[in-house]
Amino acid sequence: MLVLLSFHTNFDMRIVIGITGASGIIYGVRTLEVLHDCGIETELIISKTAQKILELETGKRVEDLISLCRHYYSNDDLFAPISSGSYPTDGMVIVPCSMATLACIAHGISDNLIRRAAEVTLKERRKLVLVPRETPLNQIHLENMLSLQRAGAIILPACPAFYHRPSSIQEIVDFVVGKILDIFKIPHQLYRRWKG
Repeated sequence: MLVLLSFHTNFDMRIVIGITGASGIIYGVRTLEVLHDCGIETELIISKTAQKILELETGKRVEDLISLCRHYYSNDDLFAPISSGSYPTDGMVIVPCSMATLACIAHGISDNLIRRAAEVTLKERRKLVLVPRETPLNQIHLENMLSLQRAGAIILPACPAFYHRPSSIQEIVDFVVGKILDIFKIPHQLYRRWKG
């Protein structure tokens, strides 16, 4: 489904995108594609495990995604601008968000750039959207999510709806990506909204 937006030239926004080692890497790829099409600047970090899953699940490589973002950083680069609260962004999305990453953020462990950027996003009271794709969830997962929600994060599980009768995997993925855009109040036509 094509994203058609008329505000492309005057909509100024910068979003950090973290892609971690969970299945469902297609959600991260599609989020990058859509934000790129919207003219929104993205700062991209991909964990080493995510790089392997990217190739396994999509056949793509990191180089294929770099052209979709403004800046690409190594997950080991703790000196990157996005590791500081003085670097202005409109928020961060970790999509997909592994349970290990979610747990580390919940407990203040910022030993790589994705986790540090998430910590900065929380402390600066910016929007932090975490998109876990794990099932079933155990008590530890749920408690970590609750802890993060209380700290100001938005937990957006990769749970597509089906009322719009999707006919392709992309339409299923686009529903979740559309929900991410909704959090940032970015207009889109990725899915048909419920009208009763």
